Amino acid sequence: MSTQNLLVNEELPPSYQSIYPAEVTVTTGQNEIRTTVTQQSVIDPDTETHVYKRRWYVLIVYSLLAFTQNGVWNTWGPIAASTEDAFGWSDADIALLSNWGPISYVLAAFIMSWVVDVKGLRWSCLSTGVMIALGAGVRCITDQPPYVKWTVNIGQFLNGLAGPVAMGVPPVLSALWFPVKERTTATAISFVISSIGIAVSFALGPYMVPDRTSNSTSTLSNISLVNTTDDERISQERHDIMIYMYVEAAWAAFILLLILIYFPAKPPKPPTLSACLERMDFKTGAKCLVRNVRFWIICATYGISLGVFNCWQSVLDVILKPHNIDENEAGWLGFYSILAGCAGSIILAKFADIFSRHMKMFLLMLYIFGSACFVWFTLLINGTIPESIYSLYAAIILATLLLTASVPLYYEMACEVTYPVAEGITNFVLTLVNNIGGLVFLLVGMIPHIGTAWENWACLGAIGSCIPVLLLIKENYNRLEVDEIKRQ
Repeated sequence: MSTQNLLVNEELPPSYQSIYPAEVTVTTGQNEIRTTVTQQSVIDPDTETHVYKRRWYVLIVYSLLAFTQNGVWNTWGPIAASTEDAFGWSDADIALLSNWGPISYVLAAFIMSWVVDVKGLRWSCLSTGVMIALGAGVRCITDQPPYVKWTVNIGQFLNGLAGPVAMGVPPVLSALWFPVKERTTATAISFVISSIGIAVSFALGPYMVPDRTSNSTSTLSNISLVNTTDDERISQERHDIMIYMYVEAAWAAFILLLILIYFPAKPPKPPTLSACLERMDFKTGAKCLVRNVRFWIICATYGISLGVFNCWQSVLDVILKPHNIDENEAGWLGFYSILAGCAGSIILAKFADIFSRHMKMFLLMLYIFGSACFVWFTLLINGTIPESIYSLYAAIILATLLLTASVPLYYEMACEVTYPVAEGITNFVLTLVNNIGGLVFLLVGMIPHIGTAWENWACLGAIGSCIPVLLLIKENYNRLEVDEIKRQ
């Protein structure tokens, strides 16, 4: 019995040479040789790589899939007042519809992460497209209580099952299709387009389903509603809501068709050296994640802060209602803030691609200034400082810009810390913790008579508490070290 190390490339960085060695047994004749084979034993610096132009098509189609899932999930918050009047629902009913996102995510996360890692991108995105289209279609069945509550909740549940792929795949796609200097930017682009789905729902929802509960003129039909009866108003609200459901279902079916036509699992040749290396199998990767303390620190900061913040955004209409801000105004506020966050994500991701070893510094800056903006908003909403619509806009838009810009950095940092664990399971666990944070937040919101004041303080606490935790993170760039190996 003898032991030996197989090292093809002796110039690998020392920090990478210690990553997750796997022991195998090789039998030669009557002798059994136990050999420690590390990932570097299969690295060939001369591996042929190629960057395909079609990567942008794949990125856009996937991003539109995530865009659709987010838009369907955020359907009800921006039209809460109209929906509650039309169907006799309460704020708790609206919170439950939003809560199906994290509930379904928790149920589907590990199954879908297995599908991504074992079956590949095509099958995972195809199954996700089917779930989104089915979920949107089920909501079109009826607008009559009490059946509409069942169809809408089932639709939201099915759409929520698509959440793991919509949230967790961007780093997988960017690693499979994009070169090193475009990886974080590609992740940011997919995240930005998916976030625009929420922004569009903030604007499109109140436009297609105008608030008819106040004495105002409908911006959609241009018909004065001051003298309408309750039955006429409710009938028109239900009609508006169903038209909105038809539009979302048709769009979901169109995106599913695009995936069916062309969406390959991976390119013929890898774009980077690390992309050509086989990742750990699902079971081994899961065990490594459990032991990786740095990964769990990243999970804690991302999951607690942005899980709460994202769900806080989904009920922004309810939070602002006591302050005489109607759903139309709240919708535009959410729309502008998410667009600002999208712009910030792209800009910061490009900087992160250029200064690729400074993600921790970027995250700290974003969280410090984001917390300051949220303190400003909370003081405004509580009347501690004079409230104005301009101040509310500025505080929410700036906070959203800063916090949203951190998401692609978290995705890529998690992949770097855990490599060679597959990007799929890494980000599915990361986003699972994010959804658990949001789930707890929305469950508390369903407690009768709890009000909305606590939500702002909870969000501020979740964001601010992550700053000292970020200071403790020690950065690792395992995947980047592989990609920076010079060809001989």
